[in-house]
Amino acid sequence: MTSIFTPDGRQTACTVIEAGPCVVTQVKSKDTDGYNALQLAFGDKKEKHSIKPEINHFSKAGTAPKSFVKEFRDYFQDKNLGEVITAEIFEEGEKVDVVGTSKGKGFQGVVKRHGFTGVGGASHGQHDRQRAPGSIGNSSDASRVFKGVRMAGRMGTDRVKLKGLKVLKIFAEKNYIIVSGSVPGHNGSIVYIQK
Repeated sequence: MTSIFTPDGRQTACTVIEAGPCVVTQVKSKDTDGYNALQLAFGDKKEKHSIKPEINHFSKAGTAPKSFVKEFRDYFQDKNLGEVITAEIFEEGEKVDVVGTSKGKGFQGVVKRHGFTGVGGASHGQHDRQRAPGSIGNSSDASRVFKGVRMAGRMGTDRVKLKGLKVLKIFAEKNYIIVSGSVPGHNGSIVYIQK
C-alpha cells in the first residue's frame, strides 16, 4: 500500500496494481463450449518450464507460455484470439471489485482467530486462562463436540473479494492502476479485477 494526494489536498490510502498486459488465449462460445467466456493469460514463463500441451495452447494465440490463466464469463465478448488487453480498459473514477487470496497467518488461537476474550479475569484462582477457549460443549448428554465449534486452527489464505474500490489513477504506459484502499494478499500476489 501507499498513499497519494487528491487534487483537493486530501491524503488517500491506495494500492498500485499491475493490470496487464493480458493476452486472450481462448474464446469460448455457447455453440462450442456451452457458455460464453474469455480466457486471459498473464505473466511470462520460460518455455523449458512448460509442458507441450501448454506450449501448443499458447502458440495458437501467438504468444509465449504464461504463468497464470483465468477465465472470465460474459466479459470482453468483442475480443479476439491473441488480442492484448491492457490497463487502458479501466477509467479513472470507476468502481471495480478486486478478488485475491488473503495473507496466511498460520496456526492461531481463539482470541486472534475468532475474537474471544478469554476465560474470566486474572484473579479468583485463574491461572494462564486469559487466552483459553473455555467450554466447548455439553457433558454426557451430547457426549461429543458439535461441528462448527470455533476453535484454534489455521487462519488466513481465504478467498477475499473487496467491492467498490475506486480507480484513482491510471499509468497506461506501464499498465499500472491505482485503486483506493487495500487489496487482499501479500506484495506481488495475483489478484483478479472485475469491472
